[in-house]
Amino acid sequence: MKIGLMHVTPYSKADPAIVAKRAEELGFESYWVGDHTIIPVTSSVQYPGARGGVVPDFLWQLPDPLVALARAGATTSRIKLGTGVCLIPERNPILTAKQVATLDDGSGGRVLFGIGGGWNPEESTILGGDFEHRWSQVKDYIAAMKVLWQDDISEYHGRYVSFPAVRCYPKPRSRPHPPILIGSVNNPRALRRVAEWADGWIPALLNVAEFAEGIKRIKAIAAEIGRDPDSLDFTAFGTDQQWKSTKEARELEQAGATRVVLWLNGQDLETILPEMEDLARTVLS
Repeated sequence: MKIGLMHVTPYSKADPAIVAKRAEELGFESYWVGDHTIIPVTSSVQYPGARGGVVPDFLWQLPDPLVALARAGATTSRIKLGTGVCLIPERNPILTAKQVATLDDGSGGRVLFGIGGGWNPEESTILGGDFEHRWSQVKDYIAAMKVLWQDDISEYHGRYVSFPAVRCYPKPRSRPHPPILIGSVNNPRALRRVAEWADGWIPALLNVAEFAEGIKRIKAIAAEIGRDPDSLDFTAFGTDQQWKSTKEARELEQAGATRVVLWLNGQDLETILPEMEDLARTVLS
């Protein structure tokens, strides 16, 4: 079982270059960071992870994930570099394709491209997203990115993005491109997206049974449309205290998980480094 770490505070007080390096030394398989370019002061939808209506401070303090992962990649050589998750409708797809390819090429093919559509209507709209149809936008943007990553001369014409023949380099080291892992809830349309055009699923769910049921449905759809169900990646994305025992990791593996990602609660190096060491003793042993 592969075990990764989600670092929710990869800013200067908890330098991702130091945290990722230590995570690699301890034996963790992957290092993940989140994405919020902005958080509107007034939002019509509450953050799903808010407790008692209080939005955690880290949510609006997140650095850019691709820059943070570039810093992490510079001090490591093996650990995978994951976005958990990159909010695709809120980013220019051509620029994002270039940034992801540059990170993947420079790190030796270590990028795991977790993607999502976002939950905040105002944030999405301010940054150019079509919130009501955000997953149609995500699908179109990712299709354009795949063309930019794979073709020597790239051309694409879709609903949300269209460009004539261009050259976009470097290409990713991962071929045909970094794995695209969809972060979503367990509903029929989300599961079909994974089976049809993604490389895996990275949900945050309440329990192992829900995760197992989602995997079962995705594999059934994949087989139905002619994809190899065993080629898909299934990552259990933990929050707070989820999955932080060897027993839970084994249960997730039996349910079909490729990896488990554990949430780091520390806010600075003084708390994060010993937290990682505790997790290594508890989960990696």
